[in-house]
Amino acid sequence: MKILTLIALTLMIGFAHADSSSMSDEEITQVIIYKSIATHRGDCACPYSRATNGSQCGRRSAYSRPGGYKPLCYPRDVSIEMIEEFRR
Repeated sequence: MKILTLIALTLMIGFAHADSSSMSDEEITQVIIYKSIATHRGDCACPYSRATNGSQCGRRSAYSRPGGYKPLCYPRDVSIEMIEEFRR
């Protein structure tokens, strides 16, 4: 299931890059978040992610732990500069 999700996200990101000029800031923000989560190795990138046993990751997530990998999980994590860079 995770493989299918990653394939779908990869396709979505690829299409998004093809014509990012017609995308809204919100759509670009979602693509940036999905891309960030997809690069995380493991199941618990974000607090709302699900662990392999189906439980919500919460404080076990990479986002919630100090140091190390900091995925972008929420729209507030994506800056205007990131959106502008994506458009370029």
